[in-house]
Amino acid sequence: MKTKNKLLTLLVLSASAAAATAVINKCIKLSATSKNLLSDTKAHCYKWRFGNIHYTKTGTGKPLLLIHNLSAHGSGVEWNQMINSLKDHYTVYAIDLLGCGRSEKPDLTYTNYLYVQMISDFIKSEIGHRTNVIATGSSSALAVMACNNAPELFDQLMLINPDSLLMCSQIPNKHSKVYKFILDLPIIGTLLFNIATSKQAIKEEFTKDYFSNPYSVKNSMIDTYYESAHLGDSPKSLYASVTCNYTKCNIVNPLKKIDNSIYIVGGKDVENMEDIIHEYQRYNPAIESSFINNSKYLPQLENPAELLHTIQMFFV
Repeated sequence: MKTKNKLLTLLVLSASAAAATAVINKCIKLSATSKNLLSDTKAHCYKWRFGNIHYTKTGTGKPLLLIHNLSAHGSGVEWNQMINSLKDHYTVYAIDLLGCGRSEKPDLTYTNYLYVQMISDFIKSEIGHRTNVIATGSSSALAVMACNNAPELFDQLMLINPDSLLMCSQIPNKHSKVYKFILDLPIIGTLLFNIATSKQAIKEEFTKDYFSNPYSVKNSMIDTYYESAHLGDSPKSLYASVTCNYTKCNIVNPLKKIDNSIYIVGGKDVENMEDIIHEYQRYNPAIESSFINNSKYLPQLENPAELLHTIQMFFV
């Protein structure tokens, strides 16, 4: 009898804890999205087969596609400080990748192949011409793969702080598959996601990894990225896929084959970026490169003027 009572008490406590955690998760989502910082009445919608893709289009001239860093809190907002200057020379397309920002966030496993197809389909459907592309961070590998698969859609590529080739080649292992299973759980997985994408966690990422000068990180920027992370039906699905390496892709062979002009831009204060650039050039000696002073991972936010000069120099 005592054993039954203990089991009953344990079940009641577990159910209560689960219910309380679910309420906490709901409150975090409502709080994160309450400021409505990412609303955009001038935005366009590309109705892709796996979900609607949010994007903006502005300017005149040759098309230029801007692809933000692939992360749970990433979005086209990354390019806001650049677009007004770029639109005088290019027709600028800035997208929110599927699972990011204002695009739909379906509950699925996001893979490198999914994004390679998405980028190619977007260019075919919404741009309709060969386009120049600028991609940041882990999205650089996706742009390279897409260009290799459909070279007729791409002109010149600029990669901003791309991942090392070793990091690109990582694949899901036994441990990451177990962790993804945990992250996919509706209550505990959402709680882990909320911890990883809390406002404080995002702020630390900006001040330690994204910006060379931590004092230039604005609270409004953190609020926007925080909202971006929590919008949509299943925002944790992309986080689980990225964290567990489902979006990685080995780009050594594509780098060897690509005949398109490639330019790598590194933040001057990014650790080991010079080595990473040399690694890329080992497989494709035609790759050009330069560094942006006073910047780290996101020069388009920290030093947009110097990055603009580099873009105008390359895309002639």
